[in-house]
Amino acid sequence: MTGSRLISGALLALFAAALLQGCDSFRRLAGRPTSDEIEAKRELILREEAAHKARMDSLSRLEKVKADSLALLDKIRNSGEMFLSVASLRGVDALKLGKRYYIIVGAFSNAANAGWLASKIEAAGYEVEKIPYGNGFTAVGVAGTDALAHLWDNLQKVRTESFCPKDVWILVNE
Repeated sequence: MTGSRLISGALLALFAAALLQGCDSFRRLAGRPTSDEIEAKRELILREEAAHKARMDSLSRLEKVKADSLALLDKIRNSGEMFLSVASLRGVDALKLGKRYYIIVGAFSNAANAGWLASKIEAAGYEVEKIPYGNGFTAVGVAGTDALAHLWDNLQKVRTESFCPKDVWILVNE
């Protein structure tokens, strides 16, 4: 019986050694992931979830901006404002225009008249862009902006100025 006690003792010692090494030894023997591997996977999943949430939040913000812009565009169009695209005007170089939207307060066959109005508007504190047409006319664009929301705000402000005629229109540089 000493042989069986020796085998039992060896098995007991092996079992005790495995217990002292922790569950990771059993997991490794069974081909299962260790606690370190499980923790690394958990952290990876958390990072991926955070990145996914950030992408979804970003998409939500973009959709809100798009919806707000479309609503504002409808508001501007329903207010009776006239829009013209650069493509519809012959001889206007879209690449030379720095902004997407301009409020056009006048167009002159005499460039000196456009310059006079531009200086009057600049004296009132506005940025002005003189926009030459291919037919010899020069338009005076005020408060150029790339943001539709700023366009609406600028339009409301410009309309209160003494230099602003009733028939202003919006040039869209696309």
